Amino acid sequence: MTTPRSRRAFLAQTAGVFTLAALPRLSAGADIKATSAPMKIGIVGSGRLGGTVGQMWAKAGHEVMFSSRHPENLKDMVAQLGPRAHAGTIDQAIAFSNVLLLAVPYSALPEVGRDHAAALKGKIVVDASNPVVRRDGTVAEEAMKNGIGPTSLKYLPGVRYVRAFNPVGTAALQNEAFRAGTPMGMPVAGDDAEAVNVASQLVRDIGFEPVVVPLSRAAAFAPGTPIFGKATPVDELRKYLAAAQ
Repeated sequence: MTTPRSRRAFLAQTAGVFTLAALPRLSAGADIKATSAPMKIGIVGSGRLGGTVGQMWAKAGHEVMFSSRHPENLKDMVAQLGPRAHAGTIDQAIAFSNVLLLAVPYSALPEVGRDHAAALKGKIVVDASNPVVRRDGTVAEEAMKNGIGPTSLKYLPGVRYVRAFNPVGTAALQNEAFRAGTPMGMPVAGDDAEAVNVASQLVRDIGFEPVVVPLSRAAAFAPGTPIFGKATPVDELRKYLAAAQ
């Protein structure tokens, strides 16, 4: 199925062509949390969500490669983050990574899957892309009709797919991380046990608590649902997802 976007628009979406002022910046200082199992993470879509989460992972002890059509535009950000942060092309980020975060407009998924099929095969992919019909057109309509999980896997064949990080805004990710008392929850939807475990650890590494559901339940935290666009305390999130079966 074709998307309503031209290739030039797709490149602008996925390549992370942003001015330095537009990139999200976390405050400098001590790392937010050390992890006992550092991973190599590639970010495809280094905008607000991908840039924010990627910076949090770098500060948590992971090695992160932010991808862009113009990697030189990311050099100040990666320099600020230190030796665990890198900048590269999409191809380089995929090759570098043990796990990949997709944080692009949903209409970009078919072209990502087509252009990088061989490199993506067998890769753990954490998808934070949201199908928004007014922006993404027919591919978003397909996802909302046939299910986000099946549609994403159709366009990303062969990957070890899990869905997470999509329902919480970037401001909440930064402001609610490692909060005192009850932590904020993060839905994680997937059927591949290892991919789910990896995504769950990455959720904990930025100060949230994962709540795991099968991939068939990904629609419960899609755009338009009551919990989309905000952070939800983990106990409330568990009750919501249990009731939404």
